[in-house]
Amino acid sequence: MAILGNIIKSALELTDMVIPEPSPVKEQKEVLEHLLKKARGTAFGKEYGFSEILKKRNKAKAFFKKVPYHDYDHMHERWWKRQMEGEEDITWPGLPKYYAMSAGTTGSQSKRIPATEDMLEAIRKTSMLQILAISNFNMPADFFEKEIMMLGSTTNLEDKGLYQEGEISGISAKNIPAWFERFYRPGQKIAAISDWDEKVDAIAREAKNWDVGAMAGIPSWNELMLKRIIKYHKAKNIHEIWPNLQVFASGGVAFGPYRKTFESLLGKPITFIDTYLASEGFIAFQARPTEDMAMMLSTNSGIFFEFVPFKEENIDENGSVKQGAPSLTIGEVEEGVDYVLVVSTVAGAWRFMIGDTIRFTNKEKAEIIITGRTKHFLNVVGSQLSVIQMNKAISHMEDKYNLLIPEFTVSAVREGEDYIHHWYLGTESRPDEEKLAQSMDEFLKEMNKAYKMARSKALKNVKVSVVSPEVFYAWNEKEQQKGGQVKMPRVMKEENFEKWKEFADQHS
Repeated sequence: MAILGNIIKSALELTDMVIPEPSPVKEQKEVLEHLLKKARGTAFGKEYGFSEILKKRNKAKAFFKKVPYHDYDHMHERWWKRQMEGEEDITWPGLPKYYAMSAGTTGSQSKRIPATEDMLEAIRKTSMLQILAISNFNMPADFFEKEIMMLGSTTNLEDKGLYQEGEISGISAKNIPAWFERFYRPGQKIAAISDWDEKVDAIAREAKNWDVGAMAGIPSWNELMLKRIIKYHKAKNIHEIWPNLQVFASGGVAFGPYRKTFESLLGKPITFIDTYLASEGFIAFQARPTEDMAMMLSTNSGIFFEFVPFKEENIDENGSVKQGAPSLTIGEVEEGVDYVLVVSTVAGAWRFMIGDTIRFTNKEKAEIIITGRTKHFLNVVGSQLSVIQMNKAISHMEDKYNLLIPEFTVSAVREGEDYIHHWYLGTESRPDEEKLAQSMDEFLKEMNKAYKMARSKALKNVKVSVVSPEVFYAWNEKEQQKGGQVKMPRVMKEENFEKWKEFADQHS
């Protein structure tokens, strides 16, 4: 009998009963006040008059008025660089012990986001809320006795003297609570391996010795890990190795394009849960089963959220929010509208643009879905295609042609005087590329009026090229590295796309 599991499950259900329903508006007011009080003595707090803001009745509006939006370059050069050189109390009290390397998508330079002790504690708090929420997914009692595979970047962080740096998944894994060690796989020894292929080979060798009930991480790299394990043990699917695998917690990218290929590696259905862990913090987690896998914002764990309407007049040519663009609090947003997410955090990030766009699906419960990136919005010729629309188009192609397409990228490229949309689809099948292009075009015309209008004017054609998904992974490795937080950009600028095209054509 799963005695321990029954105890844990009963405790979770009881905890869920006694914890009151969150009040996002109230919690966010408290978080902002805490941030301002804690940082008012820092160089940043003095520069922008946090003590005066705290005296205002509407602290959020006073904060918006006084403090400008910050992108990474401004935050780093003006503030974070000083604390990296040893100055204390710059944007948060003391000195950060860690910096999270955030490359996000391939082809962009690595960024270093401070990860303070307060932020790591906030991440642990939200992680516990995610665990508590599992009771809403009706898991059997024995699930709570199983191990959790957390495939992330290396925990062997680079020592920079005053601080250590690595990806947020590696920093978080290095700082997991002692009580969680018995559940954590692959364990600290394997997690410290820096080379991704070497790490996955070690996981494959040990896989049969573990009783994994849940997995967590970026879907593309978890998918490759599962394939490596299945091949190593000459199994038909992963459930021959991990018969009790019941949950995959996806993070980093939209899970939709990966679902079919992921399911092809399973022997039975499992529960998919979405999470939103970024270098800036644990933003949101899925608190209950929903058809769209909507996630609840972590409104009481050290992050204050702002929402800028994702409109052309609010965004500059680099995908950043324009100074003076209107910003809304969580009590002012509307469901079904795309917003640029802006955060202020216990890591000393202030009105910081992380580059994601989100949409509220349930305002009362503060539930959101990620709709894309401000820089991954395809609008060169007025087509106004969001990543969420691209994902739907890919899903349509999979269903119509019985394909598995876990990876894709697209760019608007010039042909003579006009533009075309050139798609690269990652699939092991070899479908007719012209038919795919025609179907993609017809689907997007029906779904998006702006796209249909663009197709009658400057957007003259749609082209599809099919390559193996392995080409995408090889590109990621060439540009940065395998594994960790690395993600393929869904939309490429024309100059980067030419490099990608040359690489893909050479490796197809």
